[in-house]
Amino acid sequence: MIRRALIDPGIVEPAVHRLDVDPERILSERTTLVNIDEVYRRYQELQAWVGWTEESARRVAATAELLAPHLTALIDDFYDEIGHHPNARKVITGEQPQINRLKGLLIQWLRELLGGRYDRDYVARRWQVGRRHVEIGLEQVYTNVALSRLRLGLMRTLQNDWRGGPKELQQTVCSLNKLLDLDLAIIGDAYQAEYAARLQRSERLAAIGLVAGGVAHELRNPLNVVKTSVYYLLNARNPSPEKKTEHLQRIEKHVVLADGVITALSNFAKLPVPNRVPFAVEPCIRSVLDINPLTDNIQLTIDCSPSLPPALADFDQIHIVFANLVRNAREAMSEGGRLSITARASDSGVEVIIADTGVGISAEQFSRVMEPLYSTKARGLGLGLPIARAILEKNGGSLRVASEPGQGSTFTVFLQTHVKQSRDREGAKVQP
Repeated sequence: MIRRALIDPGIVEPAVHRLDVDPERILSERTTLVNIDEVYRRYQELQAWVGWTEESARRVAATAELLAPHLTALIDDFYDEIGHHPNARKVITGEQPQINRLKGLLIQWLRELLGGRYDRDYVARRWQVGRRHVEIGLEQVYTNVALSRLRLGLMRTLQNDWRGGPKELQQTVCSLNKLLDLDLAIIGDAYQAEYAARLQRSERLAAIGLVAGGVAHELRNPLNVVKTSVYYLLNARNPSPEKKTEHLQRIEKHVVLADGVITALSNFAKLPVPNRVPFAVEPCIRSVLDINPLTDNIQLTIDCSPSLPPALADFDQIHIVFANLVRNAREAMSEGGRLSITARASDSGVEVIIADTGVGISAEQFSRVMEPLYSTKARGLGLGLPIARAILEKNGGSLRVASEPGQGSTFTVFLQTHVKQSRDREGAKVQP
């Protein structure tokens, strides 16, 4: 976790400048925004956890004079060892001049470590170390072993040059180990936060690419039809009134189709904040079935326990979820089959299981069924399941899928209950 701060403590310098500009936040070049006050509170919590005290800080600061003459040798050993490990060495791209600069910065890092002042700005600079490691592509494992090598060197020097008694040495070693562990923890926390933020941005860009490709596909077909009809109307010689009407109707039909694609995407992107209130699940299911009736060749079974607790969610939004799942099941059983809807209480809420005996989902399609604009249907838009999942996540629920080609599919909707929400609040009140 200390990775590049130890391999390139120079990351500290930009952090200091940023903190001078905006002491309330750390802003990386990649737009990851962090509230340093929250980071510092976290660091203080970790200090309390390991038993760090003012006396611990005093003991560490007292070693600075003893260790100072040995820091250069420790740093030389540190970078010599890096040279033997290509995966760590590759982040140093400037050869010896860069290494010389980094050595000076590492001395600065160690002096700050032994300085005895572990305040908000100290924590901010340590946090910036972890963030920088992600930027240079240094794997976290090398931070851990790099710190271990420095730790061993510092401890060996203390033991060799110590002038006090054995008990005081033991206490000092313990304090220095606590401080190094705290550094490792906060830098690692920063690393994980930055890595997660970058991963999220990468996934968001990938999703944008998928959506863009889907939009192009869904809009190109109706636009091509419109283009063809417009060309005919502009260039046909003496077209009959019937032909004119036919092409105008085609244009209108495909404009409506294109508008439907845009509307569906807009609704998907701007799902409103749910109004979560308790409601009975079975009436919601039956309302969906009334609006989306099954064909005569599909048998229906509904099993909802009378003692089922009310779900806590937005009724209208969950109605959309069930409607999408029922329509999918109906379309998967064009040759007939059986639809089973079971609602049951679980340990933490309510589960509604919608199972059909339709065509199922192939292994190739299964991993993509939740992607926006991916559809297994010839004329499907591919937003039903992504919308269902997005709605459920906003309502504190989830959606699971199981399917076997030729046997059917099972969709399990999980919803929180009013009882669970009440218990959660009561639990929160009694927690210290």
